[in-house]
Amino acid sequence: MPEVKKNDLPDASLPPAEHDLLAQRAHKLAEMTKEYGNPFNVTRFDKTHHAAALKKQYEHLANGEKTEALVKIAGRAMAVRNNGMFIDLLDDSGRIQVFHNLKETPEPVLKLLKLLDLGDIIGVEGIMRRTPRGELTVDATKLVVLAKALEPPPEKYHGLKDTEFRYRHREQDLVANDKARETLRNRFRIISAMRRTLDDAGFLEVETPILHNVAGGALAKPFNTHHNALDIPLYLRIATELHLKRLVIGGLSEKVYEIGRIFRNEGISPRHNPEFTSVEIYQAYVDFEEMMTLTENLVAGACRLIHGSTTCMFNDMELDFTPPFRRASIFDLIKEHTGVDFHQFPTVETARAQASKLKVPTDPKSNWGQIVEAVFGAKVEEKLIQPVHVMDLPKEISPLAKAYPDKPHVAQRFETYVNGWEIANAFSELNDPREQRRNFEHQSAQRDTGNAEAHPVDEEFLKAMSFGMPPMGGLGIGIDRLVMLMTDSPTIREVIAFPTLRPHKD
Repeated sequence: MPEVKKNDLPDASLPPAEHDLLAQRAHKLAEMTKEYGNPFNVTRFDKTHHAAALKKQYEHLANGEKTEALVKIAGRAMAVRNNGMFIDLLDDSGRIQVFHNLKETPEPVLKLLKLLDLGDIIGVEGIMRRTPRGELTVDATKLVVLAKALEPPPEKYHGLKDTEFRYRHREQDLVANDKARETLRNRFRIISAMRRTLDDAGFLEVETPILHNVAGGALAKPFNTHHNALDIPLYLRIATELHLKRLVIGGLSEKVYEIGRIFRNEGISPRHNPEFTSVEIYQAYVDFEEMMTLTENLVAGACRLIHGSTTCMFNDMELDFTPPFRRASIFDLIKEHTGVDFHQFPTVETARAQASKLKVPTDPKSNWGQIVEAVFGAKVEEKLIQPVHVMDLPKEISPLAKAYPDKPHVAQRFETYVNGWEIANAFSELNDPREQRRNFEHQSAQRDTGNAEAHPVDEEFLKAMSFGMPPMGGLGIGIDRLVMLMTDSPTIREVIAFPTLRPHKD
């Protein structure tokens, strides 16, 4: 056995079984390095094909038919059978079988095959054929190890059922789990499709800061940080809204959008992750109704991309995203499901009394709009299965939205719900800096009484609005929840490559 350096051996604190597996792989690497050179010194492999392309190109081959076609493939060894006679190689497009005729294989290659482990990255050169049993196969003429897997893959029937392990070691999950790979690929396809749709419609993709002096643009608790050189507190953004509006004010474009990460210092649940992705869109000279149409186009487009139609299955239910979606006032929906018309109870006291009758708890500090919102959340939300635009939310919970001229307590705003989840939020943007200041000051007063999600006064944004802000429609869509719906994923952690987790105790 070749000498193994101390640093090549696994941690002695590991459990004996795992220690043995890691030690075996370390020893195989040492022997491989002595006989064939260090595989980690290989810098390239001139790959000519992917597995899926080969299967497509040679799908016509009959059972037992051989070719003279020489190909070069590379990927991870997912199975090694009969001393290396058969290897299942996985690349980013799928699997393909590699065959070594052990009776004709040179002794150095036979020895190399014995040093292979599951998970090793290999390059293979060979001839295409289809076996008598119908398996498309590469008959290997050359084999090179490109990287040694020093960690064994998880045990197939136990390790990959541990969801904590899957999310913590996503790289192993992706190798072993076809559905996980396809789910994340579909996520990024949806984002790309949204980008193309918006670009084709004349929107300009922009970037705005992640570090903010004032956390604003949404009702949410921010993450706090500190800039050492400037010696100032900063916040990770809770929305891109205010900076995007400032770009429109400045005339960069009348139509802008940003796809980016948002950070909110809130709880974790199947639908919530502290960092998530949204697309925020702003268009001058239109109102919230234009944003409804845009929402429908983007969501239906995502469904068509993944499923080929505007319907999909989620949790054994068929969801129909065919435009136009249903449109309904939040007050009508509450009345439909509870019998209570909150327009008939316009004061905080009467609204709270109705909420109490419906057994919906409310905070003693809640205003009228917050009470309406609480009743909607408790009695209506989960019943909104098919796509619906919930319109006319209370102005008191919409500090950045315009009210209807004839209904000052109602905002020109909608939230889109599917499967009981909010996936989009939009409104006719408030552009009167005087009213915006009053709203900010009211929110700031709420912060002083302990509401950590209320808006502070953002003087820089108010100054920008005072420069002249055109009427505009604004829209935000939560990418993660949309992808959950499109991929039938029960938790947000399935659609985020690396979800936030508590540090491992070990």
